[in-house]
Amino acid sequence: MSQKNETTILVLSILITVGLIAGGFWWFTRKSGVDLNTINSGSTKTPQTGSEQATGNTFSSVKDVPTGLFNYGGSTSWAPIRLGVDPAIQAARPELRLRYVEPSNASPGSGTGIQSLIDGQLAFAQSSRPVLDQELSRAQQRGFSLKQIPVAIDGLAVAVNPNLNIPGLTIEQLKSIYTGKINNWSQVGGPNIPIKPYSRRIADGGTVELFVQDILGGQAFSSNVEFISTTTQALQKLADSPGSIYYASAPEVIPQCSIKALPLGRTQGQYIAPYQEPSVLPSECPGKRNKLNIEAFQSGKYPITRNLFVVVKQNGQNEQQAGVAYANLLLTEQGQQLITQAGFVKIR
Repeated sequence: MSQKNETTILVLSILITVGLIAGGFWWFTRKSGVDLNTINSGSTKTPQTGSEQATGNTFSSVKDVPTGLFNYGGSTSWAPIRLGVDPAIQAARPELRLRYVEPSNASPGSGTGIQSLIDGQLAFAQSSRPVLDQELSRAQQRGFSLKQIPVAIDGLAVAVNPNLNIPGLTIEQLKSIYTGKINNWSQVGGPNIPIKPYSRRIADGGTVELFVQDILGGQAFSSNVEFISTTTQALQKLADSPGSIYYASAPEVIPQCSIKALPLGRTQGQYIAPYQEPSVLPSECPGKRNKLNIEAFQSGKYPITRNLFVVVKQNGQNEQQAGVAYANLLLTEQGQQLITQAGFVKIR
């Protein structure tokens, strides 16, 4: 064999050997899942950025917040949120300018707020009860739908004179008081004092509507019920009258010094206080005040709880964007914490 042929064979042998080694290495890496590009870099997953981790935590993290002036209104139960939470939203997101508007020819409340929303007078509404079927129908007749977004948990508290000695009431007893079947505190284990029930009118807001629907079962108020305009007015009457009784949003009642909230139960003797026990005595108030029984509200042990809703007009306009943005701001961790400080129970 010539030297030239031997050289050719040697070169071919080397090429074949290199090819076999390369092919074997390729097969090994495919089977074992080794990636040469990541073998020294740890995980192949891209780490989250700081902004992604922080989404939903603060007011500044909420996206799609529109610019402009937006009218809103509705439930009087929302007053602590409008007072304590909305100014913080305004400071953090000045582009979303909010203006609270009361109806010109009716008392403020959930129903009037939703009606004003349907009529085009509000960008979004605050409600302390779910949207009614007839309200959905009226909105559809106007060419849009309504969406309710729950943002907080509230409850109804029943208030009496601080000197009334009674351990609590069942829901059935409360119903009987407001429908006229029970008219003396001695009938429910209290002193021999006539009961004087107070309420706002059913047209005044979601709290009364919820009470009539869920507690009274749709029955009418007794003729003994005296209607008043505001919770402030009712609490003044309770402080002056040992036999009086009234109900309102829990944050409006629990911290008050001049009255006391009653524990309520579904069955007699099984009462749940709407405040954190032990209760603060009137003599200790206002240095100390009763606080909401958050655990009982969140768990549903307390028998009269409800959600607070932002009601949004689904019309594809800036109004819808403003309502959704407002709800999203309240649902951030910052918003939920401020809702707690306002006396309500956070929903998240």
